[in-house]
Amino acid sequence: MGDASAGNGRDGTGSAERRLHPVTPLRRAWAPIAVLVGWAVHDPDGAQRNLSRLTTTTLLTGLAVLVPAAALYGFCSWWFTHFAVTDTELRIRTGLVFRRTAHIRLERIQAIDVTQPLLARVAGVAKLKLDVVGTDKKDELAFLGDGDARALRAELLARAAGFAPETAHEVGEAPSRQLLRVPPGVLAVSLLLTGATWGTLAAALVVPPVVWLVTHSLWTVLAVALPLLGAAGASSVGRFVTEYDWTVGESPDGLRIDHGLLDRAHETVPPGRVQTVRIVEPLLWRRRGWVRVELDVAGSANSVLLPVAPRAIAEDVVTRVLPGVTVPDAAAVSPSPRRARWCVPVWWRGYGLAVTDAVFAARSGLLRRTLALVPHAKVQSVRLSQGPWERARGVADVHVDTGAGKTVTARLRDAAEARVLLAAQAERSRTGRRDARPDRWMTHRT
Repeated sequence: MGDASAGNGRDGTGSAERRLHPVTPLRRAWAPIAVLVGWAVHDPDGAQRNLSRLTTTTLLTGLAVLVPAAALYGFCSWWFTHFAVTDTELRIRTGLVFRRTAHIRLERIQAIDVTQPLLARVAGVAKLKLDVVGTDKKDELAFLGDGDARALRAELLARAAGFAPETAHEVGEAPSRQLLRVPPGVLAVSLLLTGATWGTLAAALVVPPVVWLVTHSLWTVLAVALPLLGAAGASSVGRFVTEYDWTVGESPDGLRIDHGLLDRAHETVPPGRVQTVRIVEPLLWRRRGWVRVELDVAGSANSVLLPVAPRAIAEDVVTRVLPGVTVPDAAAVSPSPRRARWCVPVWWRGYGLAVTDAVFAARSGLLRRTLALVPHAKVQSVRLSQGPWERARGVADVHVDTGAGKTVTARLRDAAEARVLLAAQAERSRTGRRDARPDRWMTHRT
């Protein structure tokens, strides 16, 4: 690999250890400075008192010591970080004083994402984030040269797919065919038509004056206004920056997602690991026929498949991430019985259920309608719950739990129907897991 220079040692299995890109120390040198900044933010009064006691000479002397110390820390942390790819695992050794070695078995890797923060794009480097079965926290390699990062990703996925070590590095990145690209104008309009954007903005404009009238305290107003303004920015500008140029492509690795205005991310939806898909329809999007597609992936941070897309295109993409699944139309979704209105007035109309040969589909929401699809093979357990008021009205809730630790609920079903559904769903899940295809990478790679 070009920028990731090889180390002099071996990892004990004959595989040469490699270092990260030489620009990495610049990133890690900020750690000691970040500690001081964090302390100053946590205790601003104490920081101000201590700074006021320092003379100019003392301050310059402190900086003269701190900056080289930070640079030395960054260099040493880079120098003592190595990684190596063996026949069975990726090993990452880190630590200057306290040593840590991560052993990541290749067959347990389910996704590898390539991300490039803005400064990393300028420097021509990238970060690899690895989703591994059974772990909540992602291991990462930051930073590698952009080309080296993609080559290493392709090699690791080839190894995970079962390619021999001597040929894995020759496989290269699988070809991709673009399915959808979200135009920036469509994304901007969709955000303007989202109720959360206007709700947080209205709160940011209305609440601070009210707080001022009650308290007459500038600090209290700022403490309330800044989080509200931050939330309004995150739900509008922040989402636009993150979801800019959203592109979905299909490859043997799975569905590839590229997005980001400042920070670019290259993510992959692992085949066979999707537990739940949610098709979301905000009220103001319905006249345009737009939907948002979200998903839950076991052990992965991927949560958005499509930020906005025409419903027909979105359903086509869903069938690719859930092979053999057809999204039930509105006529196929059975509503809750009318007596459910005594349990949840008005909003009971938003609940519905459809069960096909492939999925358990539960609808919820009246203004922001959501249809959650769970393949039968991904259901880990199924439960029935019934509160005292629901028992009095003869309705019950059916919950299905997925491998991503999430639950999808069919609310306010007829009690007799719910009991039949409970037994039938348990059987469908058992047979679905038995007949499911194994989760493998690149089974059709050429």
